[in-house]
Amino acid sequence: MMEEEELEFVEELEAVLQLTPDVQLAIEQVFPSQDPLDRADFNAVEYINTLFPTEQVSIVSFTSVVSGLSYKRLDDNIRTVVRGQTNVGQDGRQVKEITRDIKQLDHAKRHLTTSITTLNHLHMLAGGVDSLEAMTRRRQYGEVANLLQGVMNVLEHFHKYMGIPQIRQLSERVKAAQTELGQQILADFEEAFPSQGTKRPGGPSNVLRDACLVANILDPRIKQEIIKKFIKQHLSEYLVLFQENQDVAWLDKIDRRYAWIKRQLVDYEEKYGRMFPREWYMTERIAVEFCHVTRTELAKIMRTRAKEIEVKLLLFAIQRTTNFEGFLAKRFSGCTLTDGTLKKLECPPPSTNPFLEDEPAPEMEELTMEKGDLDQPKKPKAPDNPFHGIVSKCFEPHLYVYIESQDKNLGELIDRFVADFKAQGPPKPNTEEGGAVLPSCADLFVYYKKCMVQCSQLSTGEPMIALTTIFQKYLREYAWKILSGNLPKTTSSSGGLTISSLLKEKEGSEVAKFTLEELCLICGILSTAEYCLATTQQLEEKLKEKVDVSLIERINLTGEMDTFSTVISSSIQLLVQDLDAACDPALTAMSKMQWQNVEHVGDQSPYVTSVILHIKQNVPIIRDNLASTRKYFTQFCIKFANSFIPKFITHLFKCKPISMVGAEQLLLDTHSLKMVLLDLPSIGSQVVRKAPASYTKIVVKGMTRAEMILKVVMAPHEPLVVFVDNYIKLLTDCNTETFQKILDMKGLKRSEQSSMLELLRQRLPTPPSGPEGSSSLSLLAPTPEQESSRIRKLEKLIKKRL
Repeated sequence: MMEEEELEFVEELEAVLQLTPDVQLAIEQVFPSQDPLDRADFNAVEYINTLFPTEQVSIVSFTSVVSGLSYKRLDDNIRTVVRGQTNVGQDGRQVKEITRDIKQLDHAKRHLTTSITTLNHLHMLAGGVDSLEAMTRRRQYGEVANLLQGVMNVLEHFHKYMGIPQIRQLSERVKAAQTELGQQILADFEEAFPSQGTKRPGGPSNVLRDACLVANILDPRIKQEIIKKFIKQHLSEYLVLFQENQDVAWLDKIDRRYAWIKRQLVDYEEKYGRMFPREWYMTERIAVEFCHVTRTELAKIMRTRAKEIEVKLLLFAIQRTTNFEGFLAKRFSGCTLTDGTLKKLECPPPSTNPFLEDEPAPEMEELTMEKGDLDQPKKPKAPDNPFHGIVSKCFEPHLYVYIESQDKNLGELIDRFVADFKAQGPPKPNTEEGGAVLPSCADLFVYYKKCMVQCSQLSTGEPMIALTTIFQKYLREYAWKILSGNLPKTTSSSGGLTISSLLKEKEGSEVAKFTLEELCLICGILSTAEYCLATTQQLEEKLKEKVDVSLIERINLTGEMDTFSTVISSSIQLLVQDLDAACDPALTAMSKMQWQNVEHVGDQSPYVTSVILHIKQNVPIIRDNLASTRKYFTQFCIKFANSFIPKFITHLFKCKPISMVGAEQLLLDTHSLKMVLLDLPSIGSQVVRKAPASYTKIVVKGMTRAEMILKVVMAPHEPLVVFVDNYIKLLTDCNTETFQKILDMKGLKRSEQSSMLELLRQRLPTPPSGPEGSSSLSLLAPTPEQESSRIRKLEKLIKKRL
């Protein structure tokens, strides 16, 4: 069964492999071969029988036959590959030859195109040069303008052919034509607008208008020469009318200069506006040249007649000049000032400086500024005027006249402030709306603002530094003469803090207090000093904005701000001293009482009532008049607490001997004072506010120490160890000096105190080193600053008495 299937498969395969005679013939032609194996009628049986005719030969030569067949097939394969590679090389050479031919054709085509284009350009150039020369002779500038640009563009294509004589000759003819055109156009303008004489031409010429178009293409020097000659001729009349020896040339008639040029600009636009190309900006160039000439002429005449320049005349001339510069900025872009390139003027970002405001045009006589202006939100500064200073710069050398005038005016202003204060007296008390700033300070800064605006419009250089020096001078004078000079004195003919009351306290002595008007005046001066301090800082910032960048470091008003800070400190110190001195008699009375004879504890003692009365009288007035400056009211409260509490403890130590009941009464009084002091910032006010934490901490710490002292006094001193340990526990700042004062308050004898002091020394912990160790004594006595202040005041009082 299997054999039958195999035979059928072989037959089918042979049927498939049978090729037609035509196909077989084509294969033999393409692949010729003598190998029997490649024949179409190949018979395998016959071929094998040929190789192995007998059994003996088959066995012997089988291996060699097989090897021969293998080598033969391998040789055939190698031969086929080599022949294939040879054919590939031949094919490649054929392709390369074809590609080379194509490239040669491309080069030939390109060269031919270039040659044709060049010939066309040469034809255009030759014809254009001939036409250009003919048109130049006939002054056909309109046609020349169009033709010349084309000829120059065509000539650019022949730069690499300049070695050819004919091309070089054409190039030279073009240059000669340009030179001739330039000379001819200049001659035409000279004839139309002669530089000699004042005769004006009748009107514009179409020939000259076309000549300007040609000049745009020629050497830029031709255009510049045309502009220069035309402007010079146009302003020749101005130089004659406003010569230095003419009456109209002086500053008082400066308006006539600007009126003249305005008329000339209108006349130019009507007659010559279309003659010159728009991109020449001839109107602006005429105006700019007028400004340069005017600046030179004004500088010359002012040097000659410098003694005749008065501040009003100077300001008048500057005002009119800056107005004219503003007129130019509205009409022209300023592009001719930067060689044809106008820099973009950007608006600076808004400033938070409260001294900054939108400043109007420099109307010198009408510049005013209200006090509220300093506190209004300000607009961004407008873009700079490109024409600013183009004429007004000539006034800068003479600004010393203005500076000297402002020095004189400010001196008179300060004197008027002093006289007005003396005539009107101190301001009326105002406990409802708060202490008001003195009107004179607002007037001073209004004048400062006016001067700064004026000067910055004249110059941002050295004159601004000179004006700043004047400002500094009169800021100090205002602080000394108006503020410090009008502070109430602490001594007077009717009484007050005399030398004896400062050196020793007399029993029952009364200290004169400031009146209601004097308290209000002190608060007003304090508020004014604060306003001046803040506004001076704003003034410094504004001056730095106005002055040149190189001079900013020379603007420094720190010293003047320190002066106003000193006035503020002095005012607060006066308020503290007044209330402190008012409480002194009560504390003296406390220390003189016979505390060992007190038999029962009652209500608060009379001296406490007296202290509270003085506090309730002074503090509400001070608070209401410092409503606008609450931070300084807080400083007043803190300074009073730092002054009163140590003084109270000092007088407390003077209360000796004290009985147990007396100590209890003093403890009750101390607690009453503590509660009053804690309530001091809002005492007598309908609106109760929580006292600042910094103030509350001082009161609690100081008055708690006073209470602890009294508790130690109340404690029995037997046994000694318990008493000493209780002292160390209650007073964290314990020391032998305080301990001995407590023992004196208890009325113990010196012999009893010695053993107790020795025991204390043994049980005291080692005191900490550094500033913490000394800080606990800060409430025992006045600080070095307070002591120094008291010594200075004593010296002043002694000098006055002498």
